[in-house]
Amino acid sequence: MRTLRLFSILDILRSRRSPVSAATLAEMLSVTERTVYRDMATLKEMGAPIRGEGGIGYVIERGYFLPPLQFDPDELDVVLLGLQMIKARSDKDMQAAAERALGKIGAVLNDQDRNFNRPLLAVGSRSSAEGQDALSPLRSAIRSRHKLLVHYKDGENRLSERTVRPLGLTAFEKVWVLTAWCEKREDFRNFRLDRIADFQQTGTRFPIESGREFHDYLRTL
Repeated sequence: MRTLRLFSILDILRSRRSPVSAATLAEMLSVTERTVYRDMATLKEMGAPIRGEGGIGYVIERGYFLPPLQFDPDELDVVLLGLQMIKARSDKDMQAAAERALGKIGAVLNDQDRNFNRPLLAVGSRSSAEGQDALSPLRSAIRSRHKLLVHYKDGENRLSERTVRPLGLTAFEKVWVLTAWCEKREDFRNFRLDRIADFQQTGTRFPIESGREFHDYLRTL
C-alpha cells in the first residue's frame, strides 16, 4: 500500500509545475501530513529528484527519469476517450499522433489492461449530455464483464426487460448510449441511458466471444 502511495506522489508532482504543499498531498492521498513528510524523506533517500520541504511545497526537477505512469481504470478511460476524440474529429496529422500515443500506452500496460484495444468508450458525432449518472456503474459492469438485467423504455414509453452483455458506451450530443449484446435478440442492441428505467447485475459473468465484442460492433458501423 505504501509503495503505491509513493508512486502516486511522484505522479502528482510530475503533473504540477508549481510546488505542492504537504497539506494538499495529504488531502489528495487521504493521509496525515506527518505521513507525507515520512514519504518525502523516503523518496529523497531513494534518489527521487524532489526539491522543497514542509510548509513550502514540493516539486520534481525537470529532465530526470521517473517510473512509468500508472493509470487507474477511470484515468485510463479518460485518456483513451480523449485520444479517440482526436482520431474521430481531427486532421490526418493529429489522427496519426493519437494512433502513436495509443501504441505507446499499450506498450506499458499490463496484460489485464492491454485489452484497451477493445475500447469500452467510443465517440459519436458530437459530445455527451444526458445519462451521466449511470456511467460509473455501467463502466464497472463492462470492465468486470457482468451481465445486466435492464428495464428499458422505448420511444413510446413501453417498458421491456432484457438480459444483456454490456460492451461499450458512446457519447452523442444529447445522450450516452450503451451498446450491448442482447441475449433475447441474439444481436447487438443500443440503449439510450436516459431511457433505462433501472438495471442491476445478474451475478453472472460473460466470456470473451468472437463476434460479440464491442470492437465487432464498431466494425459494423
